[in-house]
Amino acid sequence: MLTTLNRRRFLLKRALYHLVMILFCFVMIYPILWLFSASFKSHQELIHNPGSLLPHPVVLTNYADGWRGFGGTTFKTFIGNSLFVCTLSTVFQVSSSALVAYGFSRIVFRGRKLLFSLMIVTMLLPAQILLIPQYILMNGFGWINTYLPLLVPTLFGLPFFIFMIMQFIQGLPVELDEAAAIDGCNKYSTFFRILLPLLKPALITAVIFSFYWKWQEFLEPMLYLQNVKKYTMPIAMNLFSDPSSVTNWGAIYAMSIVSMIPVFLLFLFFQKYLVEGIATSGLKG
Repeated sequence: MLTTLNRRRFLLKRALYHLVMILFCFVMIYPILWLFSASFKSHQELIHNPGSLLPHPVVLTNYADGWRGFGGTTFKTFIGNSLFVCTLSTVFQVSSSALVAYGFSRIVFRGRKLLFSLMIVTMLLPAQILLIPQYILMNGFGWINTYLPLLVPTLFGLPFFIFMIMQFIQGLPVELDEAAAIDGCNKYSTFFRILLPLLKPALITAVIFSFYWKWQEFLEPMLYLQNVKKYTMPIAMNLFSDPSSVTNWGAIYAMSIVSMIPVFLLFLFFQKYLVEGIATSGLKG
């Protein structure tokens, strides 16, 4: 009798636990579910019945209307521009951050602690206060209305990624470097042949964050790009709405769903490395 009662209590606790988790999950994904539902709603339903998750009727033309874009430029161009900028900037940022992190972690040189402290201090600066001096500099180079202001700064790494990869490298045994030196490897060979393959979790984590942050970046592309055909997705999404007339919100929501696909696929394929990269556990000596 007691065993049966305990079993019932156990099953009841598990049922309550799963019920609470389902409710929490629903609250978390509700905005995405609503956005997906809104992309199939008519303009009238979005105005008069915005809270419903079941569109009635289902409007498929929102995706076609949104894909046509504006100003004679389709969203295919905007997505291509975003993929171009995000892919190159991610490669530049992650690779340069890994090199700098290796230098700070494994190479002893004069002024290393000072340079590292200055790098950490830059993490405390709001990005907005750098916009004016950066714009003056980029304008002096003649890079306005090009992708260079969005790409060239990524060649010098990002302090957050440098610090994260440093923590991962410091978890790797120094004996790996010593063994490589005995075998005749220099600093470059040690990094590319020995340490770089072991940094995969940290690098993939940095790739996910870098791509995601660049994909949703709005302020800098809006500041530097002036040609409609060079606009990225966030700028196009913003300019697709027209405050002076009737805005096609269904088309905007449809393109919002489309814009989520690359980021979702990136996270889906590499999620198994995300937790390990953030934890920066590395190998233990």
